[in-house]
Amino acid sequence: MNVNKVLDAKGLACPMPVVKAKKAMDELTSGQVLEVQTTDKGSKNDLPAWAKASGHMVIDMKEENGIFTFWIQKG
Repeated sequence: MNVNKVLDAKGLACPMPVVKAKKAMDELTSGQVLEVQTTDKGSKNDLPAWAKASGHMVIDMKEENGIFTFWIQKG
């Protein structure tokens, strides 16, 4: 997967991963991919809901060793 930007939001509590993801996404152009890494369990629901509401698409998501990684394509 071609990732254009990586956001390390590990250790941040809700709503900061979404706030930081929005800021990072604003720097990308349509079709580019943002990788977000977070440890906040709320992100499992918050990031996909934010992406959908913002017109972006979650391409993939994984959870490994307490770290949630999301790949979100800008709409």
